[in-house]
Amino acid sequence: MSKILVTGGCGYIGSHTIVDLADHGFDVISADNLSRGFGEMNERVSKLLEKSIQNYPVDLSDAAATRTLFEANPDIEGIIHFAAYKSVPESVEAPLMYYKNNIGSLVNILECAREFGVKNVVFSSSCSVYGNADTLPVTETAPLKEAESPYAATKQMGEQICADFVKGNPGYKVVILRYFNPVGAHESTLIGEMNQRPENLVPIVTQTAIGIRAEMTVFGNDYDTRDGSCVRDYIHVMDIAHAHTLALQKSIDNALPKDCEVFNLGTGEGVTVLELIQAFESVSGLKLNYNIGPRRAGDVIKVYADNTKARTQLGWQPKYDITAMMQTAWSWEQALAKEAVR
Repeated sequence: MSKILVTGGCGYIGSHTIVDLADHGFDVISADNLSRGFGEMNERVSKLLEKSIQNYPVDLSDAAATRTLFEANPDIEGIIHFAAYKSVPESVEAPLMYYKNNIGSLVNILECAREFGVKNVVFSSSCSVYGNADTLPVTETAPLKEAESPYAATKQMGEQICADFVKGNPGYKVVILRYFNPVGAHESTLIGEMNQRPENLVPIVTQTAIGIRAEMTVFGNDYDTRDGSCVRDYIHVMDIAHAHTLALQKSIDNALPKDCEVFNLGTGEGVTVLELIQAFESVSGLKLNYNIGPRRAGDVIKVYADNTKARTQLGWQPKYDITAMMQTAWSWEQALAKEAVR
């Protein structure tokens, strides 16, 4: 079995990716200093897989500490790099912290990849690199607009660093995956999104429905869209997780056209905020308590992916529709509530 290092393995997408990797025969270790991830998530993943997944509590922005991880695991064959801060508002308030952490950790990981001969890297990027795209659906060749936040800027810079790394180090390969809007949870309800103060829409919806929040706000209903609310491309977290497994395997097999490839990960379908709420209400049988507020500064009006490249080159096929996304998200929220009662 190939040993794969997943950084940020105790986070939302990282934990689900560890499960998918293990389900497809990979030996996985995690690196997460738990500044944003959850130790409980590692325990939940181990329970789900019925085997222990070792997590190294390493701060990857510390070069020496990062190196000790590779010294202890000289047989790493691939790296999936999730570890990063990801709050847009926080990045605006503390840009230097975001540049130091997100860029510094990537540089340290790539330096260790080069030193220890780990030639297959998957980099976690974001559709935020596109900004307000001129043409929809967005393809991977769309020009990148000026970043709307320091967080988005770190993803743009990270992609450039990866591209330059590959140019300067023949034989090394990086696959860049641009996620659109990850939602949902593993069908087992053992793992899901654990953020108690989420900024993403779906956990805010489920927390409102379960009673953690009294109400929620839809920011703007006067945009040039079907119903006036913003349009996003929601993609189930397990579909995203499986794309990482496919990308890593293609890289190991040397089966991609270029040493640095970029892929969109989205369903290819735009869903408005109000349509998502309607889908949730249909699944849950509940009426969500929400109000319409003013537009929120920095929000992209609409964005959704052209995922043709991922389908054709990775053999990736999203399996979950918006109804299944809402069902797994709601089941996860209900499971958390039951555990809290116990």
